[in-house]
Amino acid sequence: PEDRIPHTTPQLIDRAAQLGYHVIAVTLHDRYFDPAPHVPYARERGVLLLSGIERSIGRSHVLLINFGPDSASVRTFEEIARLKTRSAGLVIAPHAFYPIPSALGPRLESNVCLFDAIELNSMYTRQVDFNRRAVALAKAHHKPLVGNTDLHRLDQLGTTYSLVDAEPQADAICEAIRAGRVEVRTQPIGWGRVG
Repeated sequence: PEDRIPHTTPQLIDRAAQLGYHVIAVTLHDRYFDPAPHVPYARERGVLLLSGIERSIGRSHVLLINFGPDSASVRTFEEIARLKTRSAGLVIAPHAFYPIPSALGPRLESNVCLFDAIELNSMYTRQVDFNRRAVALAKAHHKPLVGNTDLHRLDQLGTTYSLVDAEPQADAICEAIRAGRVEVRTQPIGWGRVG
């Protein structure tokens, strides 16, 4: 609804499968992604799709992974906390300290116990890396880091991702991440790939 995405979900699945991904979560801005229509296509390619949404709470983004459609209606951190009591979903802080209006920034610090993981975002270079503060916060609060491409173009896929020690099942993956059985693989991108 907010971004022009030049590829389709099947194209994303194909690219993920080519790169050896086993699981992907699609998190559209303020629109719930129901993987059901794409599950057979993804399964044929060895990819598990997770439901998700990048929900705006105020002006800040929060990733909600493996929740139901009701995740699209949450508007406050309190509502996210209630959502977590009803589901085994995962709450992730994306691009937490990037210099953009949708970054959580201090709101993450004051609500850190609500988050299951903190994102290490792929949009950084060797010279400019806004992930450093998020990495320090994750370490200070014993929160796992997850790698995320924040994909808007298919050529961005593969630079930053997570290796999760879990069976390829949605609830098991979320539990493994919460338990810290996740490792981020990342490499800085070149200036030509930023944006």
